[in-house]
Amino acid sequence: MNTTAQDEIRDYVEAVRQALAGLSAETREELLEDLPEHLAEVRAEGSGTLRDRLGSPEAYAAELRATAGLVGDFPEPPEPRFPHLIEARDNALHVLRQVDVRVGPVIGYAKASDFLVLLRPAWWVLRGYLAAMAIAFLLASNHGDMGLLPRIGDSDLVALVLLTGSVIVSLALARRSQALSRLPRWALRAGTAFLIIFAVAGFAGADSDTRNVPYSETNYDYNNGGNPYSNVQDVYVYDSQGQLVVGARLYDQEGNPIQLGNNYCTDSTGASARSRTLGYPYCPGDAPFGTGESAPSTSASAPASAPASAPASVPASAPVSPSPPR
Repeated sequence: MNTTAQDEIRDYVEAVRQALAGLSAETREELLEDLPEHLAEVRAEGSGTLRDRLGSPEAYAAELRATAGLVGDFPEPPEPRFPHLIEARDNALHVLRQVDVRVGPVIGYAKASDFLVLLRPAWWVLRGYLAAMAIAFLLASNHGDMGLLPRIGDSDLVALVLLTGSVIVSLALARRSQALSRLPRWALRAGTAFLIIFAVAGFAGADSDTRNVPYSETNYDYNNGGNPYSNVQDVYVYDSQGQLVVGARLYDQEGNPIQLGNNYCTDSTGASARSRTLGYPYCPGDAPFGTGESAPSTSASAPASAPASAPASVPASAPVSPSPPR
C-alpha cells in the first residue's frame, strides 16, 4: 500500500472517530478496532476514494452506530448504480496502472505516477494562472489586449492582483481537496477539465497567430499617418511586360518574409475558402488588370504608350508598352 492510500485511510478513520464522539470510549474503540484493515480491503477491491465507495465519514459513522452491538460487522459499500460503467472504468484504470509501472523505469522511477506527484505544485500554480486567464477572457471587452497576463481593461495592476489571487486559491484548494465532500470534489474536477480544454484552445490560437502574422501588424508608419497597408487584402505583382507574376514571394532587406493580406478567396457564389497558392497573389482570378493579356493601365503605374504627338525618334530609355499579340 502506498503512502497516499495510508494517509487516506488514516484520515478517514480519524474523521469516523470524531463522528462517534458521543459513544463511550470503550464502544468507540471496539467499533474502530478493525476499521483500518477493512478500509484497506475496500480500497483494494475497486477504484475510487473511500469517500466515493463508502460515502462521507459522518454517514459511515452513523451506520456504525446502528451496529454498535455487533463488533467487527462493518457496513459494506452500496451496490453501484451503473455496474457496466464501473466495470469499464476499472478496466481502463487497470490498463493505466500497467502503463504506469512500465513507463516508470524509463524515466528513472518505479512508477510514472511517482514522478507526476512531484509535479503537483507546478500544476497547482499553472491551474491558478489558467483560472485567471479564463476569468479575464470572459470579462475583457477586447481580447487582443490580454497578452500573456490576465488583463482586464488593459490594466497591469488588475492582471497581477487577479493572477496572485487565483494562484493562492488554487494552492488552498489543493490542500483541502481530500476533505471536500462528493459534490464540491466533482465540481473541482469539472473546473479542472474546463481549464485544460481552455489551455489547449488558447495554445492552438496563439500558435496559429504566430505562424500567420496578420497584415495589420506590419511596422511601416510613414509620417505618423498610421499603417498604409492596413487595407491590403492581396498583392498582385506585374513584370515589365505587363504579365501577372503568380507565386511571387516578398522579402525585406534582412531576408524576412513580408506577410500581407488575407489568404482567403471568395468565389462567384460568395463562398470563402483558404487559398492554396504558395505565394502572391492568393487569388489570381481577382487580378485588377487581368493576367497579362494587356498591359495595366497608367493608373496602376504601368508603362504607358507614347502620346500621338510624340516625335518620331523616341529615346531608347523611354518606356514603351508592348504591342498586343497578333
